[in-house]
Amino acid sequence: MPLLSLENITKSYDKKTLVLKKFNLYVDSGEMVAIMGKSGSGKSTVLNIISGIDSVDDGRYTFQGSDMSELSGDKMTVFRRENIGFVLQHFALIENNTVFKNIALPLYLKNEPNKVIKKKVVAIAKELGIEKQLGKIPKKLSGGEAQRVAIARAIINKPSLILADEPTGALDENTGLKIMQIFQKLHQQGHTFIIVTHDASVAAMCDRTIKIKDGKNI
Repeated sequence: MPLLSLENITKSYDKKTLVLKKFNLYVDSGEMVAIMGKSGSGKSTVLNIISGIDSVDDGRYTFQGSDMSELSGDKMTVFRRENIGFVLQHFALIENNTVFKNIALPLYLKNEPNKVIKKKVVAIAKELGIEKQLGKIPKKLSGGEAQRVAIARAIINKPSLILADEPTGALDENTGLKIMQIFQKLHQQGHTFIIVTHDASVAAMCDRTIKIKDGKNI
């Protein structure tokens, strides 16, 4: 049984713009899968559906064997918090919070004890080489450091799945390569990734690539 499956997914906005047209995707636990396509092809919509931000018009989405159409509202929020980690192109860090607080955010939402939070944040910051940045605010970071903070925040809860939307898009080539090497290391540790990208070199570092054009598999 795959970790998740999207079967014949159709999605439109305003009942006019058809974004996905019977799109299919199957991902097993421990895979690192790239989704490639031009701007407007439906890549980000796929991630929004997987994370429960968007619902489907038609088709079936299952996660760990459960029909996701049965979740909504608070239940979907809990699902997302417990199962999904996000890494975005422009980092999406809280600018007036320290690196420590940005990384710890998912733990605060779970009301974990402060001692546990400190231990987990320091450990993951050391793993990603940003332990010296914990007291800084995001504007004091380089792009690569900011993306490492975003990765730390995404994985600190040990989610079932990490969704990365153009994670190297705002970085120079060398820094982007370093971020992908971090992803590969995490993947080797058992993390599951779906990475949306337009960069063939990023896709080449994944287990396999799903191509999408005009909302359809190609």
